[in-house]
Amino acid sequence: MTVKLGKLGIWRHHSQVDGDFAAKAEELGYSAIWLGGSPGGDLAVVDELLAATRSLVVATGIVNIWTDGPGGIAAAHHRITDRFDNRFLLGVGAGHREATAEYRKPFEALVDYLDGLAEHGVPAEETVLAALGPKVLALAAGRTAGAHPYLTTPAHTKEARSLVGDALLVPDQKVVLDTDSERARALARKGNDFYLGLTNYRANLKRLGFTDADLDDGGTDRLWDALVPHGDGDVVAAAVQAHLTAGADQVAVQVVGRDPWPALTAIAQRLA
Repeated sequence: MTVKLGKLGIWRHHSQVDGDFAAKAEELGYSAIWLGGSPGGDLAVVDELLAATRSLVVATGIVNIWTDGPGGIAAAHHRITDRFDNRFLLGVGAGHREATAEYRKPFEALVDYLDGLAEHGVPAEETVLAALGPKVLALAAGRTAGAHPYLTTPAHTKEARSLVGDALLVPDQKVVLDTDSERARALARKGNDFYLGLTNYRANLKRLGFTDADLDDGGTDRLWDALVPHGDGDVVAAAVQAHLTAGADQVAVQVVGRDPWPALTAIAQRLA
């Protein structure tokens, strides 16, 4: 892989980042920003973030294959990489069955999309796949630089590492910097409980040992404590470190709450 990543990244919705955000993240010691919310089109936000920083990598986490065709995304990729060599990773994924009218078998659609990117000259080593289950994890390792799992646990990271071998593995980890458990769990549920109704995430969580009882009616405390750890700086940093120990190359930290900087600073102070 030509793009070089450190062990700490940030996952953030593409509408919530700008050049100032990227510069501050780089100063704290984060080496990548993963743009969530299916950024598509010409990926203009990527240029803005890269222009505001010196070595930060920007990755899409992810471009939805049902929204933007491989030709247009390949053109955006070439524009970005021609200007900012080795600082962009194109993450693509199949999104959610429930949100896409055109949805068909995701595995075959991903293969077709990767074929399309290749036909338009996008190097495999500059792409990654959103991947949860064994079949797509294997596809990520075989056809791209690696995998970007979302809404998982360190146990999933350990299993994913055994499946992808030496390929890149960058899981997302949500955290809440708050020692009040009731308040932190309420915040975790409010922003994320809709995932429990999505087929792909629900199936993956059940593979990880959670039951329908854990997933129904907004999710149990056991579930949310595993998916969105909360506590002081030591606790949230330990949650990130657990993925690194399990085999992640980088962890994309997603802070749940209005102000991400206290948690991002606490984690960087302990791990960067």
